[in-house]
Amino acid sequence: MVGVIKDFNYQSLRFPITALIMDIAVPQFTTFSIRIQPDQTSKTLAFVESEWNKIFPERAFTYTFLDETLAQNFNNEENFGKTINYFAFLAILISCFGLFGLTIHTIHLKTKEIGVRKVLGASVANIVLLLSKDFIRLVLIAMVIAAPLAWYFMNGWLQNFAYRIDIQWWIFVIAGIIALAIAFLTMSFQSIRAALANPVKSLRSE
Repeated sequence: MVGVIKDFNYQSLRFPITALIMDIAVPQFTTFSIRIQPDQTSKTLAFVESEWNKIFPERAFTYTFLDETLAQNFNNEENFGKTINYFAFLAILISCFGLFGLTIHTIHLKTKEIGVRKVLGASVANIVLLLSKDFIRLVLIAMVIAAPLAWYFMNGWLQNFAYRIDIQWWIFVIAGIIALAIAFLTMSFQSIRAALANPVKSLRSE
């Protein structure tokens, strides 16, 4: 049988799709490729093994799945992606702890100021904004510095692949919004708690 199949990447994603010839070399004929219905895998494998043992009793029956074999070409990229995700999660977690600690420290330093502002009629939103604006400013500065660096290194990494996407500007906008949301949520609990505290107690303690 002679035929043409659709192109597919049988190498690593770092290489382009190239020509492939699949032929039957009779002197070296040691492998069969069988297409199996997904819901008949176990039954088909049992049947093939039974027939194999009848025809080739001296050879052990072994098998592999083509999709798993091809997937091995992408193991490095998948492992690299998982590693990046783990480190990103760890970095976000450490940053949140640090931001939480800085918020508590700032609230402690501004206890008297918060009490005075509340006595003068400042709302909870005003107090939260007072405590958050400096941290939000720092997050924005970090985003301005990090975005070009992230684009540079990501673009360099993508150059290693034969088929790649272009990094769009809106990806960094979404990442920035998420970073601001995480930062604000980290600070908001302590900020709202400080804004709702009785100003008389804070002023008395001062």
